[in-house]
Amino acid sequence: MGKNDRKRPHAQYAHDIEQDESSSNLFGVAATLAFIQNPDRPLDEPITESSKRDIHSDGWETVERRSKMRKKRHPRRKTEKENEEEPSENGKPKSKGNRPALTYAELHQLQSCIRISDLQGLVLYCLADGTSPQWISVSHHGHVKKAVVLMVPGLEKDLFNGEIRLLEVVGGGDVDRPPPTPGNGTDASTKKAEFNQDARNGIDDTEHSYRGSNRSPDDYLPIALVSDNLPTPLKPLAGVFGHVWPVKAPGDDKYYKVHSPLHAMLTAPIPKSQEEKREDKRIKGAKPAREGKYWENKRTPITTFIASDEELLENEYTLHPACFATQQEKDRELARRRNAKQDKDHGWKDALVDQLEDGDVPEAEIQKGSLTMGRTVVAMDCEMCKVEGGEMALTRISIIGWDGTVTMDELVKPDTPIVDYLTPYSGITAAKLEPVTTTLSDIQSRLLTLLTPQTIIIGHSLNADLTALRITHPFIIDTSIIYQHPRGPPLKSSLKWLAQKYLSREIQKGHGTMGHDSIEDAQACLDLVKMKCERGIKWGTTEATGESIFKRLSRASHSGPSTTSADSYKIGAIIDHGAPERNFGAMASFCIGCTNDEEVVDGVKAAVLGDEDGAIIPGGGVDFTWARLRELESLRGWSNDNRHPVSKPDSTHSSTITTSTPAPSQSSPVLAATLSRTTQHVLSIHASLPPCTLFIVYSGTGDPRDMSRLQEMQRRFREEFKTKKWDELSVRWTDVEEQALRRACAKARMGVGLICVT
Repeated sequence: MGKNDRKRPHAQYAHDIEQDESSSNLFGVAATLAFIQNPDRPLDEPITESSKRDIHSDGWETVERRSKMRKKRHPRRKTEKENEEEPSENGKPKSKGNRPALTYAELHQLQSCIRISDLQGLVLYCLADGTSPQWISVSHHGHVKKAVVLMVPGLEKDLFNGEIRLLEVVGGGDVDRPPPTPGNGTDASTKKAEFNQDARNGIDDTEHSYRGSNRSPDDYLPIALVSDNLPTPLKPLAGVFGHVWPVKAPGDDKYYKVHSPLHAMLTAPIPKSQEEKREDKRIKGAKPAREGKYWENKRTPITTFIASDEELLENEYTLHPACFATQQEKDRELARRRNAKQDKDHGWKDALVDQLEDGDVPEAEIQKGSLTMGRTVVAMDCEMCKVEGGEMALTRISIIGWDGTVTMDELVKPDTPIVDYLTPYSGITAAKLEPVTTTLSDIQSRLLTLLTPQTIIIGHSLNADLTALRITHPFIIDTSIIYQHPRGPPLKSSLKWLAQKYLSREIQKGHGTMGHDSIEDAQACLDLVKMKCERGIKWGTTEATGESIFKRLSRASHSGPSTTSADSYKIGAIIDHGAPERNFGAMASFCIGCTNDEEVVDGVKAAVLGDEDGAIIPGGGVDFTWARLRELESLRGWSNDNRHPVSKPDSTHSSTITTSTPAPSQSSPVLAATLSRTTQHVLSIHASLPPCTLFIVYSGTGDPRDMSRLQEMQRRFREEFKTKKWDELSVRWTDVEEQALRRACAKARMGVGLICVT
């Protein structure tokens, strides 16, 4: 055909055909093709003008090549009638006009569970300056007037799909309702075989019943609520909500931790400007800490950051005797230290502090505005090497004062032969220690003189340093504790990373080659604590990069006209058991403390609608309300303060820990009755809400009991493994328990959520 896609002229082609037909009775190629395409067409029918191809004036015709790319298929635009008939998230047809509505469609193509932060983002999108959610469609979001978020711990997916069978009280007797047929094709015999296999492995069925996360779309896609498929206590919810959403709580899959679902909902991230986002992309390593647009420095005395006894224990410190109030507790700790070879017979010393009150300085001796509160503050860092037996021994100690002067910098020769100097990290070599005569005992004597009851020690992960020094002190500030890891404990940030992020300083440049400089590390710890005192207790925590959702909403203005400047911004309320104003309610406009769920329901109604006389809550109510129902949580043993204590193990060796008091039976009539009351509370709140109100119900977490039990088992194993042989352990931790904890953590992180707009 040639490069120009040109053929011979049609006139010449027709002339050639005529010549062929006059010389032969055979069909031509064109006639044959025409006959194949249309067999009913007479063979002698002439070709009409309409069937001719596009011919140019010069007698040449153009052949258009079809593109190999497929045309993009655009979805058909729905008619107005179809939009009106399409059900919204509450299962009812969409209303006409500009009323807001939530719609879930499979076109969203969810690939994982939504998170509590997604629910928070939905609230901020409807009431403030949040971005549009990608997991659900919100029409006319600007017309949402209020939002009510209700946390109901104790709800879980197994209650909705029938995995937990409820005994319902009917006519004075208990009736066992059979669960609905599983929709994923797994029959009861298969599940029973799996449970039996779990029993043979020595782990409870409940630990293995949650087979990982996101293994199939059923694990993260919302499930339509159908009244006939729900247990009786939950049937009324189908008339209000359209779907039950699997909602994942924040946590750490590596260390099997579940983070606070309250913090995930009530602490909003501070929005970054485009310039800040571009700057973060250019910076390699730790991003510099920013105060945020609304950050306020609050000078805080250094005594605020002294680690508590619980924090010291969690970070493997050996407690000073002054930390114990009674003589019985001191004797028990002394026995533990004797078994762990941490007593005086093994070279350990305790700082000369009789009681914690000895560290207090009289107010008359404290200079006004002093950050140290009259205390003596020193920063310490040590270098160690490995000696025979695998222990770490002290080789260098550096101490600097509050003003940065070096108080002590000594090399120490261990009493036990050294097997590894750890030069790439410690910087210690055999040549440096050759002329040294200072011993650990000499350093301990000097420290007992230096560490008075009013002395505070600063350092990074000081538990290792104090263990090498074989000394205890009650007043410690650990920068790895007060500067939280971005993903939370038990993870810890390195001192190098903290110095780069908060001090814009490069330290430990000889890491892996020439070793660290202990004076440089001690100075970095001291400067980090000074910055913490100047900026405030929230500096260096997740709250420094986030803010209360109540504060975020207080900057959002109402769309309609307001009578006063105070009415132009949105306000919020928190209703919870106890005293909510102490924690997350500190930034809320109104806090209502309750003693039971009935009071919580009344408090929500008062917050949303306002008092009739406006005595406490102004007429019209607040814009955002957060509340929590706790009756179901308490019954099922999900709350932290209601978990059953772990019984002491007997003399027999066991790989599991059982509770002294069994948790309430999941199939008991009490559970069904409590669940029914909780459902009625939810419906009562929904019925009181004004139109155009976003209503969210979420559980926060899944069932945490198995995870808590296994975590306690792991903690006890680690504690005993330090001082006992394998055959002497009361509990044993193997890969079986490790995998069981992994599954239990995944189950504990998987909660549920219900969403609708009134």
